[in-house]
Amino acid sequence: MRLPLETGAPTREVYEPLSTSVEVYLFYFLAAIAVGVLAFGLYRRLQGYTDGPDDEFDRLDDLSGRIREATSIAFSNKKQFDRDIYAGVMHSFIIWGFLTLFIATSILALDLYFFKKALGASFWKGTFYVSYQFAVDAMGLLFVVGIGMALYRRYWIRNDRLFSRHSSLEDHLFVWILFALGIGGFLLEGIRILVNDYPSFEIVSFVGWAIALSFDGIFSLVGVSEGQTETVAAQLHWGLWWSHALLSLFFIAWVPYAKGMHMFSSFANVVARDEKAGKRLPNIPSDLDATNAESMDDFSWKDRLDQDACTKCGRCSSVCPAGGSGRPLDPKNVILDLKEYRENLADGGEEVDIIADGGESVINAETMESCMACMACMDACPVEIEHLKSFTKMNRQLVDQGDVDTNIQDVFQDVMQNGNTFGNNQRNRGNWTEELDFDVTDAREEEVEYLWYVGDFPSYDERNKKVARSLAKLLKESGVSFGILFDDEKYDGNDIRRIGEEFLFIELAGHHVETWEDCEFEKLICTDPHSYNTFKNEYPEVDFEEFADDPMMPFEYEEQWNEDGDIDVLHWTQAVEELVENGALDLDGTELDYTVTYHDPCHLGRFNDEYEAPRELIRATGAELHEMPRNRADSYCCGGGGGGLWLDNEQDEKPSEERIREALEDTEAGDAVEKFVVACPMCMTMYEDGRKTGDYEDDIEIVDVAELLVEAVEANGAEISADTGEGSETPASAD
Repeated sequence: MRLPLETGAPTREVYEPLSTSVEVYLFYFLAAIAVGVLAFGLYRRLQGYTDGPDDEFDRLDDLSGRIREATSIAFSNKKQFDRDIYAGVMHSFIIWGFLTLFIATSILALDLYFFKKALGASFWKGTFYVSYQFAVDAMGLLFVVGIGMALYRRYWIRNDRLFSRHSSLEDHLFVWILFALGIGGFLLEGIRILVNDYPSFEIVSFVGWAIALSFDGIFSLVGVSEGQTETVAAQLHWGLWWSHALLSLFFIAWVPYAKGMHMFSSFANVVARDEKAGKRLPNIPSDLDATNAESMDDFSWKDRLDQDACTKCGRCSSVCPAGGSGRPLDPKNVILDLKEYRENLADGGEEVDIIADGGESVINAETMESCMACMACMDACPVEIEHLKSFTKMNRQLVDQGDVDTNIQDVFQDVMQNGNTFGNNQRNRGNWTEELDFDVTDAREEEVEYLWYVGDFPSYDERNKKVARSLAKLLKESGVSFGILFDDEKYDGNDIRRIGEEFLFIELAGHHVETWEDCEFEKLICTDPHSYNTFKNEYPEVDFEEFADDPMMPFEYEEQWNEDGDIDVLHWTQAVEELVENGALDLDGTELDYTVTYHDPCHLGRFNDEYEAPRELIRATGAELHEMPRNRADSYCCGGGGGGLWLDNEQDEKPSEERIREALEDTEAGDAVEKFVVACPMCMTMYEDGRKTGDYEDDIEIVDVAELLVEAVEANGAEISADTGEGSETPASAD
């Protein structure tokens, strides 16, 4: 057999099986209809977005850079590979194969309708043709394998997260049509090679060549004589060509009206993503316009794009701690419920409440109350859907309607009247310092390097007071100057904002920035990751000038606070890690010999990508750190965020109980783990409660990183002994 390139100029006829020009023109006519239906569908989708209000953030700044980044994300499939290598490989095969086939078709059209028609020449021959055929076969095979993997996962393994009440016939049709297109293309290629009597250069079409041989074998098995083979093969070639063409044209026309739309909407959603999504929320204008979810008209074009971008993959559902613990929240279903309602309205459906506590509504209040604002859903989403943005919009509506849980209403009342979520007197906020053997500086009266925002739980909760005293003694031992605001410190507002109480958040933010303006300090450090996130990412976004003249607001501040990031906002672990590195605590890494595990707080880890500072501090004590399977960005929420700590939830198992079980059973060290280390006051409260309700009190101890550090420093002979929980009072219940 001659080598492929020894035949002169290898090529083939595009419309080879069509016997008349009428058939060719019929194909053109049908193709024009398909493209027209596609264009109309895309126009209707785009019109649906433009009918929505503007988004609160600039989504199209540096558009070229956004497109480059989105292209990188799409082609690398890095979000698909996260947590699920099988899905990453599967989707890579599908998208790379599909794009190759699309590019191949575009190349063929360019040659056929431009070079041949306009220039009277063709580049689709010779070496280019042979290379083209090999690439198309190789990538087409990957495409079919990828679809096969999808079918295996969907129907053989039956991955539960792929199915929900929003699963429909279109989901099945989409994957089967893609599979039929891939297989059909190879069958068509095989029969063409057979009809043309195996042109030697076509051996590069290795899949088609194998199928041609298979057709030959099948014809022999069913008794087709050698004289009939040519006729049967020609008829089959014609039938396969038209069936493949019609299915392809149907798929093109169907894309904007079904699941295939995600090929456009998902990419567009990645282009329009907010890199700070979740960690900051849209500001609320003083006139309350378009901030809630009174109707579908309140959802911006980006919110609507989020809904269309959802591929129903269920990754968000699989990592949601609310759903995992039996609460009535499935992030995927919430997004798809909103989409379904919007589409029903467009078709003339009846308008109902978006969210309500009882009665007919798109979303039930209990569903949104279940959200812990942990952002796991957003982190897992491969198409950058910003669940928390829509969730907060609905929470604001609940607050506006007065439909929030009575426990949450009590918290709002406590904050409004007393400035803290405990309802305690503000004058007692600094009482935790009284058991220290040194005075803590009042940052309102004296210049300090570190202005320390202590937070509600370290100020009022007995268990977390011990953590505050440990941190105070660490800072004192390090020799840095630090101070607190005492009774001028109020609640930071992070979680009540995520519950929907925006104006109270504005009031707290205004009070704090105005107070800080009267203090002299270099860095702002926080005990609580929730405070850290809101000071770092949300206070600088607030337009205080819009509210300064409001007589209901207790501040006159009119500037944009820390807009340029001149003030360093740090979680305390970041500040102390630097002190440890500089030798301020005189640790050599051999002081303690505990076996421990560490839980990443959502607001420190997923929200702000700080994973190493707490771990470095744990290692600095000499403790042996064993990671839980779900760590860093995959960390499983304690259940306290988004108001979860203040609610009485009926659930199969608390997230805190599941997490402690994971620490004792799923880590490499197993039940040898002695201490469950946290770096968040809310986590401390939730896990102390989970240790009790899950019957783990004799199995493991909950400690803060600060307490571990104090013990290590004390082991070196330093006189900084602080409470570490021994004989502590019962912590404030998470219920």
